[in-house]
Amino acid sequence: MFLPPNPKEFNSKVWEIVRKIPRGKVTSYGRIAAMIATPNGMTLKEYEGVGARWVGSAMAQCPDDVPWQRVINSQGKISIRKNSDGHLLQKKLLDDEGIEFDLKDRIDLSRYGWNADQPTLGI
Repeated sequence: MFLPPNPKEFNSKVWEIVRKIPRGKVTSYGRIAAMIATPNGMTLKEYEGVGARWVGSAMAQCPDDVPWQRVINSQGKISIRKNSDGHLLQKKLLDDEGIEFDLKDRIDLSRYGWNADQPTLGI
């Protein structure tokens, strides 16, 4: 997986978006990527193939003031990283916000999903 053309700027855009997700709501890596304009020199198809992964990478490096727990995968599930118990903390933090999980540990995105009405952020 290659990096965004300007990783620092891309990560800053991701964190700016995630900071806007209200308590008790979640969104997906791909949805965040879709809120960021396709980088120069890439086609939309190329960006759609890597954008969600880039968002995941940005979230793995996020500052403490970013509510990282509110970003999940497009299936409504917490993404589990190898050799990490972070998913347990993420579930607890989301539980504490009143977000409910079904019997398959999924979040109902129609109920808890955050759909920002904001313009695309360019990089």
